[in-house]
Amino acid sequence: MENSELENRPVDYVTIAAKGCLGAVPFVGSLLAELAGNVIPNQRIDRITKFALLLETRLGELERVELQTRMATPEGADLLEEGIRQAASSLSDERREYIANLIANGIACSDISDQESKHLLRILGELSDVEIIWLRSYAEQTMGGDNEYREKHAVVLDIEPAFVGSPQSVLDKNSLAKSYKLHLARLGLLQERLAIDHKTKLLKIDSQGKTEVKGYDLSGLGWLMLRSIGLSDDLG
Repeated sequence: MENSELENRPVDYVTIAAKGCLGAVPFVGSLLAELAGNVIPNQRIDRITKFALLLETRLGELERVELQTRMATPEGADLLEEGIRQAASSLSDERREYIANLIANGIACSDISDQESKHLLRILGELSDVEIIWLRSYAEQTMGGDNEYREKHAVVLDIEPAFVGSPQSVLDKNSLAKSYKLHLARLGLLQERLAIDHKTKLLKIDSQGKTEVKGYDLSGLGWLMLRSIGLSDDLG
């Protein structure tokens, strides 16, 4: 069955039909069908089918053999179940693509265990789509660098600076942007760049008595996340 036919066919929201729908995806679908009935609500099978198609296209012959081997282990099955849960709750094909990329890249990389891939998958599950955009924006911070990406996501990334007397809408936008960055830092995906007093050579302290944060940089974990979900492929 062609992929386009599979995506356009009516979805019957019962487990038997779900397994039949997934089974129409030649390789990955048959593996996920065994997990589908116990892991996801019936009405979200269409999302899982799209996820199966995405994962199918990313696996070469060797990766398919490796996936079958890993599915026979508790850790491998657990990883796929987590992928199914997140794909079922995802609202966009882009998010499902991130999940499929993460699992496929974990299978292709012998240095990453299933438990480590699941850890990354859980972190991904804590990120909103807006936070992923912010995370990717830190991959290229040179002057004039990555203009195409920043223009594409200007609605998210172009924040008017806030000053005393700024409109409430500007203050709110800045508060939200700050919260996204703080969350990424708490997850270990960004690392703080602390401000230094040039006279004393000591760390600056802000008005609240806290160490002043000058900015953020991608951490090693942040780079790993971008590589895993396929967002570093277009970087030099």
